[in-house]
Amino acid sequence: MSVNWTEKRRSPRISIKAPVRYQIRGKPEANNAISGDISIGGLGFINDRFIAPNNCLNLEINLSPQMINTTGRVVRADSLPRSDRYRLGIEFLELDYQQKQFLSGYISKHTGD
Repeated sequence: MSVNWTEKRRSPRISIKAPVRYQIRGKPEANNAISGDISIGGLGFINDRFIAPNNCLNLEINLSPQMINTTGRVVRADSLPRSDRYRLGIEFLELDYQQKQFLSGYISKHTGD
């Protein structure tokens, strides 16, 4: 199932391959993924499991030298053509001031802004 969606991003996004560990809230197991992109407002990654929109995730994102620990909400889950994988869009729900500052600088460094 592929969903058409319109661009709603409010923040610059960079492509980045960073390790992500996530846990669906209320579930005991944690899983690993590699990010595809990130912004101050959210994260995208490819996953072999469908996670329905509105599910909340506990996230650990390794942006060496810092680890971002936050929560997010699945806002998009699109199946990839000819694949059993899904492209997930995650909106950050909780980023503290230091995490926002670090992430903003990290993104600026990678965009040249």
